[in-house]
Amino acid sequence: MRSIQAIPNKIHTIESLLQRLAVFRLQDKKIVFTNGVFDILSEAAGYGDILIVAVNANSSVKKLKGDSRPVNDEQARMLLLASLVQTDAIILFEEDTPLELIKKIMPDVLVKGGDYTIEQIAGAKEVLAAGGEVKLATIVEGISTTEIIRKLSEPPTSSLPPGSI
Repeated sequence: MRSIQAIPNKIHTIESLLQRLAVFRLQDKKIVFTNGVFDILSEAAGYGDILIVAVNANSSVKKLKGDSRPVNDEQARMLLLASLVQTDAIILFEEDTPLELIKKIMPDVLVKGGDYTIEQIAGAKEVLAAGGEVKLATIVEGISTTEIIRKLSEPPTSSLPPGSI
């Protein structure tokens, strides 16, 4: 089991991540990259040896999803992801898409949720051109943050028969 003290060490800047990736590549490790859809982490981790998860900065989440988001701030989201055994490196990005980050990292496998097409995935063209793979992961219905927020905003319903209270 990994030490809890090691969790913050999984959170990287681009410079520290590129240094770490150089070591992994010397060890012939297969690098997998994903961002955004975190119900696919276990599937993504199965495509290689090292799983990098890119996390949208608070500012980019607000821009993409609205002022009520993110539900949890970037530090909390990064620490949560770093605490998962299947993640090896976490990196924050400010842009709308992780395209520039993907071009710098150039993973062997790029994973995105199955609600995308390969043509819609930032970095897919570049990863494929470099000989890598792009995988579409299975989406688990009903567990996205958007769906959870929608359910929480609905009026409660009772499963008790009428007159039983």
